[in-house]
Parts: sequence; C-alpha cells; structure tokens
Amino acid sequence: MSNGPATLTRRRGSIDVVDAKVAVDLATAQTYSENVFLFVPNLIGYTRIILAAVSLHYMSFHPKYCTVLYCISCLLDAFDGHAARALGQASKFGAVLDMVTDRCTTTSLLCYLTSAYPDWALGFQFLIALDFSSHYMHMNSSLVTGSKSHKQVDSDVSRLLRAYYNPTTLFLVCAGNELFYISLYLMKWVHTPLSVSFGITGFLGAFTWPELMAWVSGPICLYKNIVNVVQLWKASKVLVGVDLAERAKAREEEMMRGKQD
Repeated sequence: MSNGPATLTRRRGSIDVVDAKVAVDLATAQTYSENVFLFVPNLIGYTRIILAAVSLHYMSFHPKYCTVLYCISCLLDAFDGHAARALGQASKFGAVLDMVTDRCTTTSLLCYLTSAYPDWALGFQFLIALDFSSHYMHMNSSLVTGSKSHKQVDSDVSRLLRAYYNPTTLFLVCAGNELFYISLYLMKWVHTPLSVSFGITGFLGAFTWPELMAWVSGPICLYKNIVNVVQLWKASKVLVGVDLAERAKAREEEMMRGKQD
C-alpha cells in the first residue's frame, strides 16, 4: 500500500510548494528584464483578448469586421506557444491566460448563437458547460499530479488525449471547431447560394458558402467535443485516484502513530 501513495509526492520542478504571499511579493518585485507579464507570448495573449473584444462589439451588426477580427485572434493562438518555446518564456501564467482566452472567446460566440438560433439554445449551453467543466477539471488534475503543463498527457492515461494535445493536431482541431461556430454565425448573414455568388452548378450550388463550411467543419467540432467528454471523465478519475491515494496515506500514517503510542 505504501508504494501507491509514495508516487503522489514528487517535486514540481525546483519548487515543491510556493506560499501565496511569497508568490505575490515575487510578482510585485519582478524587474523589467524578468517581468512575466511582459513576456512576448503573454503580449500576444493580450492582443488576442483585445481583438476578440472588438470582434464581439461588431458581432451584432457588422459580420465582416467581426469575422476578420475573431479569426485573427484565433490564429494568434498558434503563435504564442511557438514564441514561448523559441524565447524560453513558457510560464504558468501564460498557459492559463491562453486557455482562459480560448474559453471566454468561444463562449462569447456561443452566447450569440443561442440568441441567433433560439431552438438550439439548450445545445449551445451544453457545449459551453462541457467546454468549461472539461478544461477546468483537466487543469486541476494536471496541477495535483505535478504536471508542468495541462497539455502533457501520458499515453497510458489516455491515447486519445495524448494524440489530441500534439501541437499540430491541437491547432487543426481547434481551428476546425472555431470555423464551425463562425460558419453558423455567418449563416445568419449570408443567404446567397453558391450558384449565384460563384456560378457553381449542381448539388453544391444550392448551398451558401457558410453552409458549406459548416458541413466541412462540423465533424471536427463533433470530434472536439468527444475529446472534451473524454477529458472530463479522465480528469475526474485522476482526481478521485489522488483522493484515494491521499486517504490511504493518511490511514497508513494514522496506523504508524498508533503503533508508536
């Protein structure tokens, strides 16, 4: 029994536990040359937030501005990770900033879609809840197991999540997922079929270009949400496993104290 709980107590990098007050003091006293808030990847993150906020401002009345700004914000998500690795500026703050920005941006678009498609409002609300709960549980399970990043998943935990968090796969799936939601948004604004706008004849000519994008990207969105379900379930099992290991260790320590008495 002692072998199980022992695997729980491994060090996290060079620091085991940082007191919250010490962490706040360190962040306050950081110099310009080592200011995590000003790391290039985090500056890219702030730019993403600004672009997303402006796109949300235009969402209800100017689809072109909204779509362009929203897409640029999403595409920049591919650059902050590369910048972090190239410049040696990976940080816990940057990882959380990136994930929170993704969640809030997608959720804001889904909130608009609930009003644009009221008959599907419950479905969009479910997707929001699944997205937040899945990533929140996964982030916490990564923290309690000492992982340096929530994107580092061992294949013995989940081969699906391991493959999903491959940088190329992650970018393509997230891009396809966002493309599906953007397509749904544009379908409320674009009503001209391809036969008229591009002179395309036959079966495809009856669709608008946002509808065609939705059909192409829809399976990717489905895959993304299947991953979210798996991620939520695996994270729940990890957290329960940590609980069981800690409880077993506590019982073992209690027994040792009883023997000493």
